[in-house]
Amino acid sequence: MQRIMLKSKLHRVQVTHSELEYEGSCAIDETLLEAAQIKEYEQIAIYNITNGERFTTYAIRAQRNSGVISINGAAAHKANPGDLIIIATYANYSELELEKYKPALIYVNEKNQIIAKKDFIQIQAA
Repeated sequence: MQRIMLKSKLHRVQVTHSELEYEGSCAIDETLLEAAQIKEYEQIAIYNITNGERFTTYAIRAQRNSGVISINGAAAHKANPGDLIIIATYANYSELELEKYKPALIYVNEKNQIIAKKDFIQIQAA
C-alpha cells in the first residue's frame, strides 16, 4: 500500500511579492527550497494563514538568502505581500519507506530566515 504523506513544509513564511503579470508559480528563496527539499517546478500546496485561501501551484527559484516568497500569476489574487502562508509538499511512501519516514519542517523568522528545522510536530494537548 502507498500512503500520501507530508514531505516538507515551510511554516509561516511571509509573502514578499504578489506578481499578477508574472508567469504563474511561486518563487521561493533558494536557501528555503533546499532546506525543505523542494525541487524547482515541483508541485506545492499553499495555505494562506492570513485569509484562509488554499491553492496549488509549482515552485521556482528566487535569489539565495533574499527571503523572497512571490506568489505569481492567477494565484496572486489569493495572497498579498505581508500574508503569512504555509508551503507544503507531499509524496507517496510505501509501508517499508514509512519505517524511516521523517518530514522536513522548516521554521522562519519575520524575514523568512531559517530559525529551526524539525522532523516532527509536537502532540497537540487537549
